[in-house]
Amino acid sequence: MAVDSGLSSPLGPPACENDTKALQLIEEITRNTDSVQEKVLAEILTRNANTEYLHRFKVGGATDRDTFKSKVPVVTYEDLKPDIDRVANGDRSPIFSSHPISEFLTSSGTSAGERKLMPTIADELERRQKLYDLLQPVMNLYVPGLDKGKGLYFLFIKAETKTPSGLVARPVLTSYYKSEQFKTRPYNPFNVYTSPNEAILCVDSFQSMYSQMLCGLLMREEVLRLGAVFASGLLRAIRFLQLNWKQLAQDIASGTLNPRVSDSSIRDCLSKILKPNPELAEFVVKECEGDNWEGIITRIWPNTKYLDVIVTGAMAQYIPTLDYYSGGLPKACTMYASSECYFGLNLKPMCNPSEVCYTIMPNMGYFEFIPHDPVNSVQISRDSPPHLVDLADVEVGKEYELVITTYAGLCRYRVGDILQVTGFHNSAPQFKFVRRKNVLLSIDADKTDESELQKAIENATALLRPYNTNLVEYTSFADTKTIPGHYVIYWELLVKDPANPPSQEVLNQCCFVMEESLNSVYRQCRVADNSIGPLEIRVVNNGTFEELMDYAISRGASINQYKVPRCVNFTPIMELLDSRVVSVHFSPTAPHWTPERRR
Repeated sequence: MAVDSGLSSPLGPPACENDTKALQLIEEITRNTDSVQEKVLAEILTRNANTEYLHRFKVGGATDRDTFKSKVPVVTYEDLKPDIDRVANGDRSPIFSSHPISEFLTSSGTSAGERKLMPTIADELERRQKLYDLLQPVMNLYVPGLDKGKGLYFLFIKAETKTPSGLVARPVLTSYYKSEQFKTRPYNPFNVYTSPNEAILCVDSFQSMYSQMLCGLLMREEVLRLGAVFASGLLRAIRFLQLNWKQLAQDIASGTLNPRVSDSSIRDCLSKILKPNPELAEFVVKECEGDNWEGIITRIWPNTKYLDVIVTGAMAQYIPTLDYYSGGLPKACTMYASSECYFGLNLKPMCNPSEVCYTIMPNMGYFEFIPHDPVNSVQISRDSPPHLVDLADVEVGKEYELVITTYAGLCRYRVGDILQVTGFHNSAPQFKFVRRKNVLLSIDADKTDESELQKAIENATALLRPYNTNLVEYTSFADTKTIPGHYVIYWELLVKDPANPPSQEVLNQCCFVMEESLNSVYRQCRVADNSIGPLEIRVVNNGTFEELMDYAISRGASINQYKVPRCVNFTPIMELLDSRVVSVHFSPTAPHWTPERRR
């Protein structure tokens, strides 16, 4: 029953007394967006007044917006990289922040093929925790009774490394899951997981997934929501069940744990809950042994009320598959965050995925926006600084590129996200995530841009030279019909010596060379996470790309301005390409990857 706390809020009455303060905070900071932003900027500039970075631009201890905007430039990662490298190599002077850099958070965006290193400080973890604390009170407004069961969340840590100076570098969620805030989080009946910490914190992906799935099956009737960070992660869990249900059922029947799960902390933990249950084992076999996996989520976990996954941006491509496995369960996108900063919440988390918008919480950092024209992009440089719009001054319907200033010392940093304003909650704008700037292909956490793809193509086609063969044209798409998804590259080749064409093995090797050329995030997903399948090249008939141009012109494209799209997802075009395929090739082995950064 909702608690009548006197909270006057368009969000609605809180579900319990503990939710009251959280919802009041949301209302307070969104009613006073501009003044909160002014205060946040002043706090950041005050605490970091003596840093080398602010001294460099002669801010002089000023904390007002006008001085800040007139003196501090808008920057990209490449602009900051020399200073970031100094920190990574051991410089402990206050370059970005007056507080010591506690670790680096690795961004899924890349620089020279490696993850970007985002310096962070200890109290940023507390700031992120405050945003996490708002998630469940908002969800409780829309889904009653979540305190009566558990969440089956597939959560994983990823490999981490150390910089030459000894600072840890790891993804932001790995940092959070390994923190004391997560490991010793207070009991909350609205937020109980089936997965024990020991399983989440196991670095071996098989052992972690196996034990989390086993716990989910053992507590199947208690599960009220299923989740993973990304839609691709939840689908990977379903695929894991498809491949391992026999052994899981055997463990449930016998009450003994698969010896492949060798982690002692997991074995100790599961020994307390894994008892022989032939009836449950028989149920698992009955549901999984056939070919029909439609609605498998609600068949195995019948009390599930929603899926908690990100299905915006590149993850939208997984919605039809999620619907197939879940029988169309609602998909809640609750939060908008990145390695650089946590931004905001979806205040209507049960909305249709196409309507998801996030309300920026103005206390998380200082936010500015570069107006973005999707047709005529503006080149930005130090010599031609852009006009940036404040958070409270953005306009509904317009697109913007996000720029942030954080407590950890990032100043006017271009995140690379393109957002569209959809409305306001009180005076805080709500944004739809449009896309990552310049990203061409994405399956999971990977983000491959056009220049990276072009370089990989160039490296691979070098193998064709001994066969007097040239690449005429190419395009690509992210194939998510399989689990895991994979990159597909269409090639049209000109074979000048039909008596000596490149062999199947050579073209397979081209796939491998492309994968070796792609960034470390892609290669980690391929090698360590198994969240991307082998890259595929589909060779098409000669003249196929001319047909593609003819088709585009028939639909109104200008013959003078037509360019081959480097990524396609329009069904008629893909059907045309697939109808012209003459051979198919896959990478014969996984590319090289280790957690260590390239020197």
